[in-house]
Amino acid sequence: MGERVDPPVTRRLDPLGALRADGDPECDVFLTGTVFLDIIFTGLDSAPVRGTESWARGMGSSPGGVANMATALARLGLHTSLSAAFGDDHYGDYCWDALEQGEGIDLSLSRTIPGWHSPVTISMAYEGERTMVSHGHEAPPPDDPATSGALLADAIPPRARAAVASLAPRRREGWIAEAAARGARIFADVGWDETGRWDLAALPGLELCEAFLPNAEEAMRYTRTDCPRAAARVLAEKVPVAVVTLGAEGAYAVDGATGETAEVPAIEVEALDPTGAGDVFVAGFVTGTLAGWPLADRLAFAGLTAALSVQEFGGSLSAPGWTEVAAWWQRVQALADQDPAALNRYAFLGRLLPASCRPWPLARAVPTVGFRRSP
Repeated sequence: MGERVDPPVTRRLDPLGALRADGDPECDVFLTGTVFLDIIFTGLDSAPVRGTESWARGMGSSPGGVANMATALARLGLHTSLSAAFGDDHYGDYCWDALEQGEGIDLSLSRTIPGWHSPVTISMAYEGERTMVSHGHEAPPPDDPATSGALLADAIPPRARAAVASLAPRRREGWIAEAAARGARIFADVGWDETGRWDLAALPGLELCEAFLPNAEEAMRYTRTDCPRAAARVLAEKVPVAVVTLGAEGAYAVDGATGETAEVPAIEVEALDPTGAGDVFVAGFVTGTLAGWPLADRLAFAGLTAALSVQEFGGSLSAPGWTEVAAWWQRVQALADQDPAALNRYAFLGRLLPASCRPWPLARAVPTVGFRRSP
């Protein structure tokens, strides 16, 4: 068996470097949720047709679910702590290693559950969209909560600058209130309301949020409006900052305290796989907020990171790091006939970015897991 050769270590850009001090929280961002193994098929010309076999031109495997957000945060230089259950199988081992060893995510509050298999999602990307099929079982509670290392609904999360949550109708998660009480700034998105009620009052934890980041359809349904910008203004009466993603049109944000608004158009890219792009957007916005950037810069950065992510496939492993952001900024400045106003929108990057060099490539999704090492 050949000896494993680790990549050279290099210092990552720390967006909070100027703000760090003794007595800081144990981590920058805390989150909890379910880790899936994602298997992604790309290069499909159309949706699979019943009774036929479809061949995909590309395939990748990567950690998914809450791992998408955790990886995106870690790749932007934030100290990230994840509490999750991992399957006692090869998929679980792969996801744990990819997140802890590959991305530097703190898994001290996570656990491997004997006899429990990893949840799996099959994602098929075509025509700029995706179709997913998932399978999994709810993780059983630990036998001994005091020693399991797992975060339970009523357990105490670590001190953190921020926490990222996914709100759901009538599902109260005690850790959100505890994290907020310990000083964490709460950022939340939301999923589709299967009940069809779309009642903001039925979203436990919304009142604790500093920023709420739904997509346009979700925002309009929750606010009973027919315009995503109007929806953002209504939401800003409920939370300090409301951010509504507009798909191909970009994103719009309202600061409820100051009345400030910001809007950025989407960056045109050739999209390979949109899996995890929403998580990357949230991670970019969290990064800019914790670093104290203006609202417009936070929104632009979030949109940029999301756009870069869809050019790769693999959910969590499609998330860009600072070298990808630097390479993009260097490239667009060199292109002829660029709109000066569009370039100026991202001029703040010049004060942040390192030289565009890449000592080693970021891990990307691979066709399968468990390759044998070369002799």
